[in-house]
Amino acid sequence: MQKREIQETPLYSLKLYNFFLYGAMVIFSSFFPLYLQDIGMDKLEIGSLMAIGPFVSVFANPFWGYTSDRSRNLRRILLFMIIGTLLLLQALFHVHTYVMIYVSMIGFYFFQSPLFAQSNTLILSYIEGTDRKFGSFRIWGSFGWAVTAAVAGIVVDHTGVSSISTIFTILLLAALICTLAIPPLKSTVETATIHLRGFGSIILNGYFISFILLGILVSIPNSINGAFMSLYITELGGSKLMLGFAVFMSSVFEIIVFLLFDRFLRKKMTVMVGCLALVSLLFALRWELMALATDPIQIVFIQALHCVTFGGYFYVGTQLTVLFTPAAYRSSGQAVYTLTWSGISGIVAGFAGGWLFQNFGGEMMYHAGVFFALLGSAGFAIMWYMLYKNGYQPGHGGEHKPGEHKPGEHKPIEEAPQRQ
Repeated sequence: MQKREIQETPLYSLKLYNFFLYGAMVIFSSFFPLYLQDIGMDKLEIGSLMAIGPFVSVFANPFWGYTSDRSRNLRRILLFMIIGTLLLLQALFHVHTYVMIYVSMIGFYFFQSPLFAQSNTLILSYIEGTDRKFGSFRIWGSFGWAVTAAVAGIVVDHTGVSSISTIFTILLLAALICTLAIPPLKSTVETATIHLRGFGSIILNGYFISFILLGILVSIPNSINGAFMSLYITELGGSKLMLGFAVFMSSVFEIIVFLLFDRFLRKKMTVMVGCLALVSLLFALRWELMALATDPIQIVFIQALHCVTFGGYFYVGTQLTVLFTPAAYRSSGQAVYTLTWSGISGIVAGFAGGWLFQNFGGEMMYHAGVFFALLGSAGFAIMWYMLYKNGYQPGHGGEHKPGEHKPGEHKPIEEAPQRQ
């Protein structure tokens, strides 16, 4: 059987794919703002430019998610997306006017922004029906992010920001080669036919929409930090080497977090939503510490909280999305979930974060993050109480398979058989 064959395959290429993909993306997210500053842009201009990606992702994530579901060949779609990212990257670093950089970034983000969501779906597709755990593959992404950031910090500190495009290109080519080496996964006979009506049932699910909206609140300050942390460190007197180690600290311990969640997290909706409420509180603590920081070395150690905050939210949110969406619409569901982190919240973060940083400084920018994180935590706490009291019932209009509970049945979904 196809699943048995996949289970017996080591899938080293899938692990290496995550290593190189995440390694490439940390170069862009952490060091690209320094490149923009180096060519003469101020913080507001950098923020507005970085907001293009989240804006494009609002359309790109659903488009590629739906395309992947329709094609039933996610590996081929990922190849196409990586090639598009690689080609647009060359244009992005070889144009010199603000308008051309703007145009190049629109095309770049159209291919790049959905890569993480579709990569998560690829992992979920390969481990479904096997004993493998999501975290055992995703930790390779964290490892790639951490190691690449540390090494790149040393390289860029010695060679200058001009080397960013070369490092990014090499890592993307390595990810492309690993994608070609991943064994194909054929659709099983149980895969449902994809209809827009079914996709509509996902986004009309009240609990799923609440999860997405609360995630946007929590992720706004996280996106602000991602866009401006490098500039914040340099303002405090830190070097590019210091930035590399700060990013290293933010991801190296994610490996432990993912392994612990793999082992101990209960796949129960109330437990997962409760975890998100606690993680949001930790986000508030993290941003308060960032606001109070007076030395770049403090930023390096504060970034260790990233493994529990972003790592915890990412893992739990990905698994929670699986509970909310049928298998046939998994790519679409993950694409919508990714909008929490790289869509609307990123747009707000780019403009609002740039404006706050430019006019009031980094301390006020991070204090605003505390407020957003506390709002998100309160919302998840209310959501947890409602689920605890009433159980989870899918919204009307959704498609139900045999064995699933229809609206009006009061048995919580976590007690129901798992979807296949």
